[in-house]
Amino acid sequence: MPMSSPVATACHGGEERRSIACEFEGALLISRRLFAYFMLLALEAGGPIRALTLLLVFPLLWLLELVGLERMALQLMIFVSTAGLRVDDLKAVAKATLPRFYLEDLRQRAYQVFSSYEGKKFVVTCIPRIMVEPFLKEFLDVDHVIGAELKMFKDCSVGLVASPGVMLGARRLQADKRLGSGLRDKTFMLLCREHHPIPPEETSSPLRRKDYPKPLIFHDGRLMAHPTPLAFLAVILWLPLGALLAIYRILVGVLLPYKIGLVGSAVTGFRIRAQFPKAQHSLNTPAAVGAPNRTGTLYVCNHRTLLDPVIVSTAIQRKVTAVTYSLSRFSEVISPIPTIRLTRDRFKDGAAMRSLLNHGDLVVCPEGTTCREPYLLRFSPLFAEIADNIVPVAVTAEGSMFYGTTVRGHKWLDSLFFLMNPRPCYQLHFLESITRDQRSSYEIANGIQRLIGEAVGFECTNFTRKDKYQMLAGHDGADTRR
Repeated sequence: MPMSSPVATACHGGEERRSIACEFEGALLISRRLFAYFMLLALEAGGPIRALTLLLVFPLLWLLELVGLERMALQLMIFVSTAGLRVDDLKAVAKATLPRFYLEDLRQRAYQVFSSYEGKKFVVTCIPRIMVEPFLKEFLDVDHVIGAELKMFKDCSVGLVASPGVMLGARRLQADKRLGSGLRDKTFMLLCREHHPIPPEETSSPLRRKDYPKPLIFHDGRLMAHPTPLAFLAVILWLPLGALLAIYRILVGVLLPYKIGLVGSAVTGFRIRAQFPKAQHSLNTPAAVGAPNRTGTLYVCNHRTLLDPVIVSTAIQRKVTAVTYSLSRFSEVISPIPTIRLTRDRFKDGAAMRSLLNHGDLVVCPEGTTCREPYLLRFSPLFAEIADNIVPVAVTAEGSMFYGTTVRGHKWLDSLFFLMNPRPCYQLHFLESITRDQRSSYEIANGIQRLIGEAVGFECTNFTRKDKYQMLAGHDGADTRR
């Protein structure tokens, strides 16, 4: 729903009190339509029933905006999407889910002006401060965020806005005396020496990923696209068919031989593409990819979804064993390949993996957790200590509607959500096999991480599973079998 005209101003109250203020919606963000952000909050913090309720209320929101009752429409959206929700859940969604969508809509010109300013930075918004403050302070280094304040009762939102209520556009700039940098006798707007006009939405360009204030490596949430009313309606209508399609794809993978299963998956739009070293022509023997060895082959791949080992097995057309730190009972039951749960005890896990390699091939994802964006997390070096024949596998997984990973949600649904995408796609690039040499296990792990990163165009990082869960969920992710 569009709000009133945006404002961007640079103001001075003496050199020691230089400041810049900008509206969030329609100025820093290209769009002034806020429905998608409230939908994300309702879905991720409140669940599908609340999200569906917000969708059903949309015609009334549209009607209120049409007759000029923008403030009432906004108050209704706030109530439906936040009433009864715990403050911690609202903050978690604001920190883990919303930043990706904000960044994708960040206006390039406004960001360039705003970020180049050296004084204090203020952002004003008509939506609840709790929804935008984590993003603005982490990515844009904003000093103060002025927005609507939610009323709380016993750490839960009551869905109402505290005084002075919802204020739209320049009215909040003019009303909030905190923006005067301590000059209490004059309103903020009278102090402004510079005014930066905001171009129309149709002529604005979003900030390019390479120009983001900081890399977006971790984020959460199930939806891939902005949930506008029409887009979310399409998701709701697709869910029944998508669920049946996911079940069919699972049954194909579990019950049918590999070659027939590949055809059966392709019929549903599930694409699996594999590229092998040019020297390899046959995949009929356990050592077909990699140098011959008396033990099994260790396949080392980056981690995109829980399906990675299954897709590797499908590509080489034989069963392999997958090792993992945490897997739900449901995922273990529907897995068409054996899965072994590790204990996080280095010596026990190493001994278990050596034993498994003596009986067949093994797949390991040394990142220890999935990463959605084009980055590789640090590789644990344990795999480099237990195998002589290592085959790196560069993996990419693509969907158009749902993410097949989650931090705060139900992880047992991860595979189902990925398979519910209309046309999911997996691409695997099997690299030349590597034989363990005199290098340390850390050097081998870093080298394989670098090789995989170069193969798929991903950037290598030193982040770990613990970093991901601390950033998104506030814990170390030691037990995520939900």
